[in-house]
Amino acid sequence: MTAAAAPADSRRVALADLLGPAARRNAWSLGLLGFLILLLVFTKLIEPRYGVTGIQGLAISVLPLALAAVAQAIVVISGGIDLSIGSIMALINVVSAVLMQGQSEEFGVAVVLGVLVLGLVIGAVNGGLVVVTRIPDIVVTLAMSFVWAGCALLVLPTPGGGSAKWLMDLVSGSLGNDWIPKAAVVLITVVALIWIPVRRSWLGLSFYATGSNRLAAFRSGVSIGRTKLLAYALMGLFAALAGLSLTASTGIGEPVPGPYTLLSVAAIVLGGVSLAGGRGGVFGPIVAVMILQIIRTDMTFLNVDTNLATVVQGLILIGVVMIGSLVQIRRARA
Repeated sequence: MTAAAAPADSRRVALADLLGPAARRNAWSLGLLGFLILLLVFTKLIEPRYGVTGIQGLAISVLPLALAAVAQAIVVISGGIDLSIGSIMALINVVSAVLMQGQSEEFGVAVVLGVLVLGLVIGAVNGGLVVVTRIPDIVVTLAMSFVWAGCALLVLPTPGGGSAKWLMDLVSGSLGNDWIPKAAVVLITVVALIWIPVRRSWLGLSFYATGSNRLAAFRSGVSIGRTKLLAYALMGLFAALAGLSLTASTGIGEPVPGPYTLLSVAAIVLGGVSLAGGRGGVFGPIVAVMILQIIRTDMTFLNVDTNLATVVQGLILIGVVMIGSLVQIRRARA
């Protein structure tokens, strides 16, 4: 029995050695996931009727912001920031809604592909301006937010347009099981197909290297300008997906940008992405988006003024930033 137990013990040790570093690297995201589960349990306690319909509604409501948070996380990881994400989403939303209105389902497919390319181009324009002018990212993207918001109003001055039925069906309802919302499946699939391959490629390593230490990355052979340009282009792609999710969930175009830019920054901060760049991922921000939405939902169930949700979100972010600063100070002293 001793000989038989030895291989089993060695396998457990090997598994622990494998999972231990991964757990430490993703400790913050795992903590957020645990907090999310506790929030869902609390929501069920205060509102016993919260179930399948609530989960499906949660998935649909967080989809645009989750994609916007992924877009913001990519840029911040590479050492930048983009304050035009909300305006890009609005532009993609109205362009797709105007082009799809009254058209066939097949034409809707062409529109989706076209606006995704448009998102890439818009992101590349933002990145190109940052690289060429060497003006801080925050200034360039703030200025471009007005440009893209103005373009959205030129395309569609008032809410209107339409959406292809297949696009709306893509995020509505469940898939296979009532507890598996289509919107959640779409989010996981999109992130897995785009971000995971990029994260494991030279491009992903370049994002992290540039955000962590630009000079060291340059000396290692990383093209800083090209890396930032591609980071912003990828941001534009995810922002376009976020805009399309608005078209799919509402069925119309809304030319006025929502609060997605600031909320995306809030989500990545809560999700463990360092605003200094080079640290973090996209899983944490997605969980953070769900936490922020559930907090607002719980306050509604408790008959608390929903405007206080913004105050609560701000207090949470201040607490997260303070904790992060304390951790960095302790690491520096160690």
